[in-house]
Amino acid sequence: MRQLIIRNLEVRKILLLFIVTGIIYLTMLLVTIPKVMEFANGMKILDMMPTGYDPDYVNSLLNALGSQGRNVYLFNQLPLDMVFPVINALTFCLIFAYFFQKLGKIDSKLFFICYLPLFAGLFDYCENIGIFTMLISYPNNPVILSGVTNLFSVLKSSFTTIYGLILILVLVVIAIRRFLSKT
Repeated sequence: MRQLIIRNLEVRKILLLFIVTGIIYLTMLLVTIPKVMEFANGMKILDMMPTGYDPDYVNSLLNALGSQGRNVYLFNQLPLDMVFPVINALTFCLIFAYFFQKLGKIDSKLFFICYLPLFAGLFDYCENIGIFTMLISYPNNPVILSGVTNLFSVLKSSFTTIYGLILILVLVVIAIRRFLSKT
């Protein structure tokens, strides 16, 4: 896996992935998520709850969405959200590897940080599968399904936050190194 990542450290590839990731993310934020939320009576959709939710919230949301809202969630939001995790994970995995290469740390143990976005993507897929299952099985939503899906939502958010913070730290280190090398 490491060699596959290193072989793909081309600025054009990374930039293209970053642009595609941004387009998909903006489409979800500006189009599909608001479209679902129109049916939610002010409730947040499960994808947008980084600290989690409980089975009662899930049932209230699915009920509030109604049949049409659940269909919009199922056929508009989730298809995009099934493409997004892999593109996002690959993008940020390669961004980390690129910056570690620039810092001369590509062969260090820091390289394992490159895998954090991949874990976030895996948990995002697990979350999406749980949401899909809850949408198609409504009104039969087992408490265990809501609980497991919630766990995946929290793990996705946690890994995303962790790698986001680490990325900021890496960028600060790069900026400091550049500043010091010019003085």
